Amino acid sequence: MSLPVLSLHDTRVLGVLVEKQHTVPDTYPLTLNALVAGCNQKTSRDPIVNLDDAAVQAAIDRLKTLSFVVESSGGRVMRYAHNVERVLAIPKQSAALLAVLMLRGPQTAGELRINSERLHRFADISAVEGFLNELAARSTGALVVELPRLPGTRETRWAQLLAGPPAIETTMDATNAPGYDDASSAEIAALAHRVDALQGEVDALKTQIALLCAELGGSATAKPAID
Repeated sequence: MSLPVLSLHDTRVLGVLVEKQHTVPDTYPLTLNALVAGCNQKTSRDPIVNLDDAAVQAAIDRLKTLSFVVESSGGRVMRYAHNVERVLAIPKQSAALLAVLMLRGPQTAGELRINSERLHRFADISAVEGFLNELAARSTGALVVELPRLPGTRETRWAQLLAGPPAIETTMDATNAPGYDDASSAEIAALAHRVDALQGEVDALKTQIALLCAELGGSATAKPAID
């Protein structure tokens, strides 16, 4: 089956449905309100979006035409569930990896193992790589691709292809440079702020010293007063 390229909104909705099936099974299938909230989460999402009801409903309708989403009536509102495994003919392990890639963007196999733990617990990184390689070598069309290694990095990242070929990055952000592997973005930002503050204090001290030296120099050259 040849699938059309999905939009960011489509993959966000699909990823949320797969995720919430495992993380909040008691409220799955999801209502439109729950789907909107899941799409607009500020954590575990890259990029962060701010979709309204209409945008999410449009994505749902498009995914329904592709059989990715099925609709059911539960109580007073409609509820939605995903159909990823059947449509793509993939196991639940692969669906978990695809969902995390759709929600968080390109990641290494190690990052995928950690980030997909609530959806499926992989025994080790080799298990993750095995499923990724299967998704990349599908005879009916690859669903993931291994990206070129960025300068200064030790591992390659993987990206999903449901939204089309990813943009190839040729540079890396300073926070991904060697030596920053164990530091969080918040920690790095805090350190940078501290360095800026210290630099400001040093500049202020230099100014005070220069003024003090000028005053002392003027006093030394002045003639003593005669009573």
